Amino acid sequence: MRRPLNALAGLTLGSALLVGAVPASSAAERKAGPEGYADVLDMHGVPANALPAEVNEVNVFSDRGAWHAYALPRPGDKDAYGGFSGPLYIAQEYPWWLSKAFSRIRLRADGRDLDLGAAGAPRLTALPGMLRQVYDLPGLRLTLELRFASGHSALVRASVANTGTGPRTVEVGWSGSLLRPDDEPMKSAPSLHATARGVAVGFARVREQWDYLTDGTERFEVTHADPVRTTVTGDSYRTDLARPLTLAPRGSSELTWAESYTFTAAERQREAAAVRDLLRRPGKAIGDTDARWRRYVEAVTADVPAGRRRLAVKALETLVTNWRGPAGRLDHGGITPSISYKWFTGGFWAWDTWKQAVGVAGFDPALAQSQIRSMFDHQITADSRDRPQDAGMIPDCLFYNDPARGGGNWNERNTKPPLAAWAVWETYRRSGDVRFLREMYPKLVAYHDWWYRTRDHDHDGLAEYGATVDPANDTPEARRQAAAWESGMDNAPRFDAALGTTAVENRDAAGRVVGYSLNQESVDLNSYLAAEKGYLAAIAQRLGDRAASRRLTAQARTLTAAIRTRMYDPATGYFYDTDLASGRRLTDRGRGIEGAIPLWAGVASGPQAAAVRGRLTDPEEFATPMPFATVSKSSPYFAPEKYWRGPVWLDQAYFSLEGLRRYGYRADASVLADRLRGSASGLLGDGPIMENYNPLTGAPLNSTNFSWSAALLLALD
Repeated sequence: MRRPLNALAGLTLGSALLVGAVPASSAAERKAGPEGYADVLDMHGVPANALPAEVNEVNVFSDRGAWHAYALPRPGDKDAYGGFSGPLYIAQEYPWWLSKAFSRIRLRADGRDLDLGAAGAPRLTALPGMLRQVYDLPGLRLTLELRFASGHSALVRASVANTGTGPRTVEVGWSGSLLRPDDEPMKSAPSLHATARGVAVGFARVREQWDYLTDGTERFEVTHADPVRTTVTGDSYRTDLARPLTLAPRGSSELTWAESYTFTAAERQREAAAVRDLLRRPGKAIGDTDARWRRYVEAVTADVPAGRRRLAVKALETLVTNWRGPAGRLDHGGITPSISYKWFTGGFWAWDTWKQAVGVAGFDPALAQSQIRSMFDHQITADSRDRPQDAGMIPDCLFYNDPARGGGNWNERNTKPPLAAWAVWETYRRSGDVRFLREMYPKLVAYHDWWYRTRDHDHDGLAEYGATVDPANDTPEARRQAAAWESGMDNAPRFDAALGTTAVENRDAAGRVVGYSLNQESVDLNSYLAAEKGYLAAIAQRLGDRAASRRLTAQARTLTAAIRTRMYDPATGYFYDTDLASGRRLTDRGRGIEGAIPLWAGVASGPQAAAVRGRLTDPEEFATPMPFATVSKSSPYFAPEKYWRGPVWLDQAYFSLEGLRRYGYRADASVLADRLRGSASGLLGDGPIMENYNPLTGAPLNSTNFSWSAALLLALD
């Protein structure tokens, strides 16, 4: 039975999709905590070049919003033993490798350098919150652990243990070399120099808009807790511990150093003070980090059957590695779509943020709040010099650099689908922080109202995707493209110009153009808006504004009736976009997964939901071998590897599965969820969580380590 609309805002979206049976020991994992989740994601690999492939093949680890990351050498990569691969650093918006392994530890005993690979394969392990290496040498054991102790610094601890019966004297040093970019001006950007406590890399100013952005103030610095001496020769350095270690039988010594990456002199000054404290009390920083990760792991695995937990922890690690702290024009920390893909590394997108926050809220509500704020920091206001007509709008995406700073990726040509109130409510549901609701409510209302002011061409209460009045939206095709981007489903068949999609002007009462709309009213957009009205009503009710809550609930009912009547086609049993001028349902463009959104939003009638359920469970429609293709297999436009023309996106799978559950089809949802997870290549193993997948084969497509996929795996019940 369909739940009433006013129950929407209180829905529990659950804690984990993760159904199925990968054998694991519940008791062992509970006892071991994070230690029970070794290598849920393969983080082994050493870069060959400074510039990663567009999709970086080496999965990396980062934490606390740092803008640099590391990996582990692969067994057999002896030239990298003793160091952590990288770091991968973000030149404001783009990822680059600084080194194959910038800080490789060296041990010398009995007058000879010790070969770290001589005693067999080391144990090279990625754990939640930590990378670890263990080398068993003749009479010695070397253990290296890397954690992030702040938003700018990784803390590395080396333990050298004497496993023999006699005393040992061990000399310790470090060495590393730069991986320079091949082309100028990037090639000359890094410069290596010695410091009193280690070594540092400075970066020259480079403003290559689509490849490399630095201001000349960036710095990567290694700071040792113990006295050291460093010499630099060209692009290589050597650091030596001032005094050798003297190890009693069965005794050990620990060495600690920080590896920091900062963008500005002010950041560097603040971080230098933090590093001094870290190196004075490394045990506290390590203990705090480990305790935080225990909480994270417990949160994402609570009430999750044992066989599902490794995937939950992989999703957690994916989200935390994609966390970036405040920097440049990003005033709050948030989560990027993927550190592994060049164009997703350094920015925050609106609908990515809303979906990510729902997953993140389950283990770190404060981080979920921060990432929501990161988008609302740049909400357009009525006093905007360039676009006052867009007061309330949230830009599509934000980056380190806005256009005034030469950023080319920042985009205000469009926004993204309205899911912000959902994200705020779900974050509140996890945190209970009423102050956050009070802070966000007027901003959410302003965003909601903006849609009807600038995206309802005929003022009939059904909105359209569209484009802003922006210098880049200077042609009909540019406006159509921006509007397709606004949907998030960029190249979906329903937006094809060849099928008649174009953009029309929207004007205010004075006749001024305030935006553009597509010449079609979209079913997913209006379903999202109906859901947003329900969430806004719940927030208003919680804040004591009963009149606003009643008004929004009434609006939701009116919109629900319009969607049911005008966007559902009884002949085919499915929901479609409609032609703006005639109201004709655009059935000739085939069925897309957007037609399942009315079930998630709760706006379908019972019989309508039953018909849509038939399509979602039909192998010739959406129940493909990997279910929930974005375009029905029966569509003439179905293309299993063309972005939004067929591949499975886990956000749309999430909406579809939750829609089925909402209308009582829980058995169908469980079967399809199980098949979804089981057919996605690498998902149950140690492969990365992907942006999307081939619906016929489950083969991975596009970006690796994709945040909203990870977040909604956690959010699905």
